[in-house]
Amino acid sequence: MPLPRPVLLGLLLAAASASAAEPLLHPASAARILERTKVLASDEFEGRAPGTPGEDKTVAYLVGEFQKLGLSPGNPEGGFLQNAPLVGITSAPTLAFVRDGVTTPMENINDFVGVTARIAPRVEAKDSDVVFVGYGVVAPEFGWDDYKGVDVRGKTVVMLINDPPVTDPQTGELDPKVFGGKAMTYYGRWTYKYEIAAAKGAAACLIVHETGPAAYPFAVVTGSWARENFEISALDQNAGKVGMQGWLTHDAGRRLFASCGLDYEAAKQAAARRDFRPIPLGTKASFVVENRLRNVASRNVVALLPGSDPKLRDEFVIYSAHWDHLGRDPKLPGDQIYNGAADNAAGCAVLLEIAELMAKLPPEKRPKRSVLFLSVTAEEKGLLGSRYYAENPLYPLTQTLANINIDGANQFGPTSDMTTIGFGASTIDDIGVAVAKAMGRTMGPEAHPEFGSYYRSDHFEFAKVGVPSYYPKNGRRYIGQPDDFAEKQVKDYIANRYHKPSDEVQPDWTFEGAAQDTAFLVEVGLRIANGDTWPQWRAGNEFKAKRDAMMKPQQ
Repeated sequence: MPLPRPVLLGLLLAAASASAAEPLLHPASAARILERTKVLASDEFEGRAPGTPGEDKTVAYLVGEFQKLGLSPGNPEGGFLQNAPLVGITSAPTLAFVRDGVTTPMENINDFVGVTARIAPRVEAKDSDVVFVGYGVVAPEFGWDDYKGVDVRGKTVVMLINDPPVTDPQTGELDPKVFGGKAMTYYGRWTYKYEIAAAKGAAACLIVHETGPAAYPFAVVTGSWARENFEISALDQNAGKVGMQGWLTHDAGRRLFASCGLDYEAAKQAAARRDFRPIPLGTKASFVVENRLRNVASRNVVALLPGSDPKLRDEFVIYSAHWDHLGRDPKLPGDQIYNGAADNAAGCAVLLEIAELMAKLPPEKRPKRSVLFLSVTAEEKGLLGSRYYAENPLYPLTQTLANINIDGANQFGPTSDMTTIGFGASTIDDIGVAVAKAMGRTMGPEAHPEFGSYYRSDHFEFAKVGVPSYYPKNGRRYIGQPDDFAEKQVKDYIANRYHKPSDEVQPDWTFEGAAQDTAFLVEVGLRIANGDTWPQWRAGNEFKAKRDAMMKPQQ
């Protein structure tokens, strides 16, 4: 989405007035980042799944590293841990559609993935009417309602992935004024689709998966969700959520529509219009989800660098990076461990490097405000660790200036640029542009806003509660490499390693680029922690109202 002129002007002015960044006394070390990544991504850590021996080893390693650096326990009640009570849910689903006495069964894994967020040993529905609700979006600000008042209580809603692709008739391109144009909005995320279906009282919500709009193949869905999943422990056992939430393969979705005498592509085209109305498919769904439940005492790891200014020490900047990955799958032939080297052993290694560099600063150069280093659990299962912290903060959110999130790292060489997921959302971007310029680099928006990355990592949970959040990523212009080097690396990773056991440390990883980015991240954090003004959301940002209400003086 093109940035409004005032936002662009603010960023340009910030860049023009940037002062040179003071070099760190102790430069960031690519070798340390690589070594820590190798440790966390080793088979010994078993893929770092919550509630497994891999969690115990990961948490112990992170606590040990923070202690070696001389950081203080981050929990004000003592220790380096915040307990995050979860429930593990391993689901065995069955699903079939029946029309005019003819049954269309769906095969688990090959045709669909179905799970439940309800904390119950069995969830089922029989003869649930199936309704196609387009993209499943209710967005009053865009004049969009895919439900049109149709009662879907107790029904199974089928919907399409991503945002409705609304075209500007004058340009023939996606309209940037509606659902962000090329950029994905939260309405396109599966989390939103399940939430609105639950709010409408649906029994089940099934999303037809397509690789292009999703930005990943169906194998990522199965690798991520067709195993043990997690929910935050809840007194109501999540009774208000849909009974089954899941995905149909593209082929299974087409077969379902064909069995109902409908053309999938024609229905998809109709769903891209505002006048779309829900289509009863004339078929009934029956599903059963048998669950194996276990309580999981998972943990966020928290370390603190106390502020150097006694007057500002009770104000905080938070760096976050998730420690978890997908663990081990004993059903797989050959390699069964999802090592998660890029996702997110590398990000944790960068978090530790930032902590080390800040801890090595002499007292007179340490940040005035306190810095919290937060490594969270269960990001891969729905940002649960960061959500738990945001809903149960160890330090008041009214005293939290910003969250800086790290998910992944530049495994390769230096770049002349950087990118920001959600560029222009807050005044932290002014600081990022200024720091990048001072380091001889440029800063710009992400290359693929259609991937919806803003809604897929831990900063989002901080943003949802109003805390200005910042998610910078490595650049696209690699020094000494062809122009298409970055794009080739991204495509290769998504196709061959993302959420697969093959996400292991590669022989050509140097992390020289990560060291370059670490210096950037340290400087941004220092400028926030030492600044005279707090970061603010831009006018019109969807999270600004939350922050304004939070910071409003109490009567």
